[in-house]
Amino acid sequence: SRHGPVGLVHVDAHTDTGDTALGEKIYHGTPFRRCVEEKLLDCGRVVQIGLRGSSYDPDPYKYCREQGFRVVPAEECWMKSLEPLMGEVRAQLGDGPVYISFDIDGLDPAYAPGTGTPEIAGLSPAQ
Repeated sequence: SRHGPVGLVHVDAHTDTGDTALGEKIYHGTPFRRCVEEKLLDCGRVVQIGLRGSSYDPDPYKYCREQGFRVVPAEECWMKSLEPLMGEVRAQLGDGPVYISFDIDGLDPAYAPGTGTPEIAGLSPAQ
């Protein structure tokens, strides 16, 4: 309530916008759906980077895009510097408050093997 809806930079293998898991609405794969429902996010200022996680949905990023999130799948990051992308992200986010969420599984498990939800083909430490 102090800042109003905030922007979000979300680096992760997964969208974390699921609705439920095992009948529960609160779990590690649902926080950003709950944030949308509670109007905590300025959805036009949300960027998700490195997404590639397993999904049972034919369009796993549909919900995110419907909310106005910018989705940057991992394959758009492969073999290149993310510096140009970060310039675009800074321009999109502007001067308003931003929450940064970095999930370790955003990195490829070759570099961070201890994650509980590893997904191949992720970001490199340099990125």
